[in-house]
Amino acid sequence: MLESVLMNRRSLLHLLGATPLLAQRPVESYDDHGPLVIERAVTGKPHAGKVLALIQPHSDDIPIFAAGTAFKLMDEGYTGYLIRVTNDDMAGPGWYAETVTANERDEKAVAQVFGCKKAYDLNYNNHMMDNIARSELRQRFIFLFRLLKVDTIICYDPSGHYEENPDHYVTAQCVEAACWMAGGSKDYPEHFDAGLKPHAVREKYYFSRFQQRVNRVVDISSTVERKIDVNLENKAQGPAGENGARLRRKLSAEGKRLELLGGDDKTANRNYIREFVLRRDREIGKKYGLQWAEQYHYIGPDGDHVGDYVKKNAR
Repeated sequence: MLESVLMNRRSLLHLLGATPLLAQRPVESYDDHGPLVIERAVTGKPHAGKVLALIQPHSDDIPIFAAGTAFKLMDEGYTGYLIRVTNDDMAGPGWYAETVTANERDEKAVAQVFGCKKAYDLNYNNHMMDNIARSELRQRFIFLFRLLKVDTIICYDPSGHYEENPDHYVTAQCVEAACWMAGGSKDYPEHFDAGLKPHAVREKYYFSRFQQRVNRVVDISSTVERKIDVNLENKAQGPAGENGARLRRKLSAEGKRLELLGGDDKTANRNYIREFVLRRDREIGKKYGLQWAEQYHYIGPDGDHVGDYVKKNAR
């Protein structure tokens, strides 16, 4: 019986002109987001007049994963705005009100170290963003993109793999849609009555905690010390803040000393961040022959294909 079934299957494959090897052939793909690029710091202000939005669900996301790039872009002329989506009520010291207050204080300090023109807090509950109306959050992003005339965003990757935190992937997916919809002339026409105009976000730097398609590596060797500065402001949560000082005191109570942590709390905190929090940046840099680096899935502005073709071929 089994032999008969196998023979019939082989006959069917033969009739269809197929072979078992067909499934093993690579599938051709088309990717318009470009090959891997190493982005390095440039002199002058090539991005003068452009607007950068740093979008994070929590107060420590941009500092940990993208601060070096944020500093680099603002050094090159961008005006920066910081947008925090949750109130961080599930991450920090004490009871809820104390936690929210501590994180809000950190957020303001982070924005100041970055040199952002303004910080916006959208105040959704932490870890509960898969329970909100995504159309509402998307609309809030569209309003901000039009109001601020945002050219470039840095945010979590909406296509990043193995992301456990709903705040991360909900934020990223709403940002992705809002970047496109903000350029439409029919979405939310009440914005136009208020004096706003359609304004699509044309450039995106998407970071991920885990696996993603990487096509942009940014050399942050010139901004890594300021990345440490901004991570020092996240005292309420995250792997930075006062962890170096705490480890130093713990070891001292045990009669031990770690040379890395130096002889005072300030040195301990900075060196803890450099050695442990930025370990990922060091490993990414080493992979590409750099001292420190951050990696992204980058999506840049679409070219004017029609205009380019006309310019080249019109007679």
